[in-house]
Amino acid sequence: MPSASRLPRSGRIGVLVNSAGGTMWTRLDEILDLSIFERLMRLNYLGSVYPTFHALPHLQQSRGRIVAVASMAGLIGVPTRTGYAAAKHAVVGFFDSLRVELLDSGVTVTLICPDFVVSEIHKRALGPDGRPLGDNPMANSKIMTAEQCAGLMIRAIELRERLLVTSGRGRLARWLKLLAPGAIERMAARAIAQKR
Repeated sequence: MPSASRLPRSGRIGVLVNSAGGTMWTRLDEILDLSIFERLMRLNYLGSVYPTFHALPHLQQSRGRIVAVASMAGLIGVPTRTGYAAAKHAVVGFFDSLRVELLDSGVTVTLICPDFVVSEIHKRALGPDGRPLGDNPMANSKIMTAEQCAGLMIRAIELRERLLVTSGRGRLARWLKLLAPGAIERMAARAIAQKR
C-alpha cells in the first residue's frame, strides 16, 4: 500500500478529501418519509460542495488536490438507492465541472467511485421510515475492506488520477452502461439481491 507520507506536507492545505456519505436501503414505492431524499442530498452532495468552496483559495495557492468520494451509484443506477444515487450523481457532475473550471490553476480533481466497501454506512442506511436500519445487510466477506479501498485511494491521489473505479465489476459496468444498458441494469439488480 502506498504511504500517505509521500503526500505534500507544507503547513498549507495540499489535499482536500470529501468523503461524507450516507445511504438508504429501500425501494421508492416503500418510502414512508420523503425527507430521506433531502437528507441524503445535504450530506452526500452539499457535504462536499461547502468544504470545497471554502478550501479552494488555499488549494489554489498550494496547487493542491481535491478528492471527492462518490460511488459506483454515482455512475450507474442502483435499486433501493434512488436518493443515494441521485446525490452521488450530483457529486460526479459537480466535480467533473469543477475540474474543467480549474484546468489552468494547478489544482487537480480526483473522483473516487468505490464499489461496495465494508463500513458502517450500511448499518446506518435509512429504511422506509427514514430511520437507520441498525443492521448490515451486506455480505461483508464478499466485498472490499476499507483498508483495501484506502490503499487504492492514496495511490490515485498521489498520481492525481481523474477517476478511480475500485473494482473490475465497476469498470465493466461503466462500459456496459453505454453499450448494453439493459445488461447493466440486470447486473445492478443482481448485486443488490445478492448483497455483494
